Amino acid sequence: MEPDIIIVGGGLAGLSAAAALGGAGFRVELLERRPILGGRASSWEVPGTDATIDNCQHLLFWCCTNLLDFYKRLGVSDKIRWFGAIPLRTPDGRESLIAASLLPAPFHLAPSMMSLHALGLGDKLAIGRGLLAMISDLRRRSPEDLDSQTMMSWLEARGQTPLAIERFWRAVLTSALNEDLEVVSAWHGLRVFWKGYAANWRAYRIGLPAVSLTELYSRELPNVTIRPRAAVTGIDAKNGSVSAIRLGSGEERRANAYLLAAPFEVLGEMRPELKLDLKHSPITGIHLWFDRAIMERPFTGLLGRTVQFAFRRHGSDDDGEGYVQCVVSASRTLVPMSKGEIVDRAVAELREFFPAAREAQLKKSAVVKEVRATYSAAAGAEQVRPTNVSPWENCWLAGDWTRSGWPATMEGAVRSGYKAAELIAEKLGRPQKFLVADLPADGFARWLGVP
Repeated sequence: MEPDIIIVGGGLAGLSAAAALGGAGFRVELLERRPILGGRASSWEVPGTDATIDNCQHLLFWCCTNLLDFYKRLGVSDKIRWFGAIPLRTPDGRESLIAASLLPAPFHLAPSMMSLHALGLGDKLAIGRGLLAMISDLRRRSPEDLDSQTMMSWLEARGQTPLAIERFWRAVLTSALNEDLEVVSAWHGLRVFWKGYAANWRAYRIGLPAVSLTELYSRELPNVTIRPRAAVTGIDAKNGSVSAIRLGSGEERRANAYLLAAPFEVLGEMRPELKLDLKHSPITGIHLWFDRAIMERPFTGLLGRTVQFAFRRHGSDDDGEGYVQCVVSASRTLVPMSKGEIVDRAVAELREFFPAAREAQLKKSAVVKEVRATYSAAAGAEQVRPTNVSPWENCWLAGDWTRSGWPATMEGAVRSGYKAAELIAEKLGRPQKFLVADLPADGFARWLGVP
């Protein structure tokens, strides 16, 4: 029996669309070229060891409403651990915490920001002025206007000090957007900060999966047939419609509707109509196994060095206590470096931040360079991102690279999948609502008029 819908791509966009449409009673067939699901949010076994690691540590915020809804559909909401404090360290080993006070949004994080030891009083006052300017610009300037300039140019025009830029704005936004301040769109930078840290009292809370990413997404979905190792090699289309999906095996698959949720560069190689002028930004995950635990907290933000975040894990293997993953977003400087050079730099930096690392011995390591980790949310790129509509009347697009309203994040991918699923359900005559509204502004933030 032919399915109602064929989905190409088993990343978060394809999986979320499949979960939504299957849950609504549509027969869905999902084609994934790899043996595992999750796309760029997946796990793999380190060659020559019995260790299974995530390609890169993925985290989420409480404001990721659609991602949380997707986890609910998968039945894995209880697999997410939530943290109400964000520790930040400087290379001298000193630590400060970003955490909510009893003040209402958008002032709830102000006391902890004012106590950051990494910044002087002048830096903190500059940040305060920057936050007021953020609210004003989000209210008065158009998204197109803000998207036309970089975040760095916006910060410099608002009188941000060098230390405020490096130890606050860069620390927060580079990891969130996987792009350098000198490149990333001011629209995305301001929106992410507002949605994630200012608009809602709980929005900033960080969630970490308690299981591997592959385990998180490997769930049975109602009315969904998942076909791993099904590499799509062609999209047949004529007279304004897709007629079939061709697999590398020579098989052709047909359905009433199609959703293309593979990476944009892959789709562009199959069909010239889908080629986009978007660039990529890399992420590097550095996996280190020490002979002892070197971190006390589950994660810590690191200021002033190459590594931006370090995560620990209580593993099931014998040396799980000594496992640390270092994450470097927008890691262009690391791409040409060898594994040994990257590991040596990460270990040296960890020994600055964590005294326990100075006596620890490194037992093994792995480096994962995701050169095409995300599209680059550069200034002006928002105008290049496509909507969910494709050139064909029975085919749609999904992925964090589509115009979801969010940058290249797991939340953006799921939003895209849900939006495409709504369009498909409507086309097939059974309209459904899948997309979840953003976390609403609360406290005083609700009266500021920020869209």
